[in-house]
Amino acid sequence: MASSAAAVPFLAPPLEQLRHLAAELRSLLPQVRVGEAQETTEEFNREMFWRRLNEAAVNLSEEAKILTTLFSRLPLPSPRETQRICEQIHVAIEEIIAVYYSLPKDQGITLRKLVRSATLDIVDGMAQLLQVLVSPSPSTENSDLISCNSVSVACQQVPKIPKDNKAAALLTLTESVGFVKDALEEMEQAVEECDPYCGLLNDSEDNSDSHNDEDGVVGLPSNQDSYWSKEDQELIAPCLALVKASRASLRKIRILVAENGKKDQVAQLDDIVDICNEISPSVDNLVLSIYPPVCHLTVRINSAKLVSVLIKALEITKASHVTPQPEDSWIPLLINAIDHCRNRVKELTQHAAEL
Repeated sequence: MASSAAAVPFLAPPLEQLRHLAAELRSLLPQVRVGEAQETTEEFNREMFWRRLNEAAVNLSEEAKILTTLFSRLPLPSPRETQRICEQIHVAIEEIIAVYYSLPKDQGITLRKLVRSATLDIVDGMAQLLQVLVSPSPSTENSDLISCNSVSVACQQVPKIPKDNKAAALLTLTESVGFVKDALEEMEQAVEECDPYCGLLNDSEDNSDSHNDEDGVVGLPSNQDSYWSKEDQELIAPCLALVKASRASLRKIRILVAENGKKDQVAQLDDIVDICNEISPSVDNLVLSIYPPVCHLTVRINSAKLVSVLIKALEITKASHVTPQPEDSWIPLLINAIDHCRNRVKELTQHAAEL
C-alpha cells in the first residue's frame, strides 16, 4: 500500500495550480514583447498563418469559457482535473505565441506589432481570469464572467487584424488621426471656455470685497494660476495652428498611403508609420503645456519637438513611393506653414528662453 501511494504524484490544490499557471503566463509577457520572428527557410504561407492564428484564438476562447464554468461553482474540480485543464490552457497559449513568432519581419513591422498586441492581450487576459478565480470575493461571480468576456473579446479581435502591412499601416495612421483630432477638440474647447474673469463671476456676493484693490477697483481673479494671461493667449494661437497642422499632415499622409501605397514596399510603409506614431504623443505634450499656469519655456521646447517630428514625417513621406510626384506635392507648403508657427512660438517665448 505504501509503495502504491508513493507512486501517485503529489498534485497541488486546484486554486494553487491556477495561481501557478497565472504566474507562468505573466512570465511569458516580457518574452513576447521583445521576441523576434522565428528563423526558417520555408516560404511564408500567408493563408496558413492566418488560419492557424484564428484557430488558436477560437481554442483559447473556448478554454476560457470552460475554465470559468468549472471554477465559478462548488465543488471545485479535482486536482487531477485541474491539472488537465491547466495543461490544455498552457498548450493553447504556447500555440498562439508560436504562431505569432512564425510571422516574418519581411511581412512588415507594423503588421507584426498588431499581431503581437493581440497576442499580448489574449495572454494577459487569461492570466487576469486565472487571478480572479483564485481571489474569491463577494463579487467573484460577476468578476470572473467579466474576465472571461475580456479573453473572448481579445480572441474575437484576431480575425479583424489587417492581413498585410499596407492595411496595418492604414489602420495605425487612422488611429493616430483620431488621437490628434481628440487633442485638437480638447484644446479648442478649452480656448472657447476660457474666461479670464471667471474668478470674479463665480464668487459669492459676500466675498466680492476680496477682489477690490487698494483703489477700490475690481482686480484680477484671486488664483492667477487658473487662467491665461494676455501673453499666454497670444502664444496659444500658433500652438493651436501646430496641432491643426499635425491633424492635416496625418490625414494627407494617410490618403497618400491609401491611394499609392504598395503592399510589397513594407520597409517604406513601416518608416512612415514609425515617425507618424510620434506625432500624437508630441501633440499631447504641447497641448498639456498650454494649460495654466503656462511655462513659456516648456511650450517652446514642446513645440520645437512637435515641429521636428512633423517635418521629418513629411520629408520621409515625400521621399517614399507613396508620393509619386514630389515636385507637385503639397508637402512643401505644409512645411512652410509649420515653420511659420515655429518661428512665431520662438518669438513669443524668447524672453523665457533668455532667463
